[in-house]
Amino acid sequence: TPKKVIVRLSDFKSNEYANLIGGKLYEPEEENPMLGFRGASRYISENFRDCFELECRALKRVREEMGLTNVEIMVPFVRTLGEASQVIDLLAANGLKRGENGLRIIMMCELPSNAILAEEFLEYFDGFSIGSNDLTQLTLGLDRDSGVIAHLFDERNPAVKKLLSNAIQACNKAGKYIGICGQGPSDHPDLARWLMDQGIESVSLNPDSVLETWFFLAEAQAPV
Repeated sequence: TPKKVIVRLSDFKSNEYANLIGGKLYEPEEENPMLGFRGASRYISENFRDCFELECRALKRVREEMGLTNVEIMVPFVRTLGEASQVIDLLAANGLKRGENGLRIIMMCELPSNAILAEEFLEYFDGFSIGSNDLTQLTLGLDRDSGVIAHLFDERNPAVKKLLSNAIQACNKAGKYIGICGQGPSDHPDLARWLMDQGIESVSLNPDSVLETWFFLAEAQAPV
């Protein structure tokens, strides 16, 4: 049986689209694209509908015509429960109905609102993949690309860990998938261990930190 493959839907920001050939003709100028027209907000917008439908057609082809039903979908940057409902309906309208032919739809948990209302968001999705980079930035209110305050960026901050714990517990309680993608576990083996103790199902790692982290976690689990 092929292993599960989670495909994240597009999450380019307006400045990134604008840098493509012809992009400036279609993109809004935003002071802060990180918090702007991106993720689920784009998918449900009439202005982006054709592009989103093309993306859906590609995924439908992979699952139906190519028979790769191990492919699952991940939806990034879902700000509200209303957006969650709309994007699930839109996917279904484009032939990607949650539960049909075993299709699981995962949500990126990368906003404080996602972790605070984790149980409510899970009514629409089959689990979370925590985006720790954005979650940390938005919880601590800082731009990690700013050299002036970058030193404050730390996924191990108590406020961030409280949100991480909330998301993990909600998924485990509901019996749904919970993983994490982001730099944190690669940079901080102690965070990877804490996540494991919390009951996380999968952790993404940079290639150069995989073995070191594996051994560290195996040692942590070994009987004394």
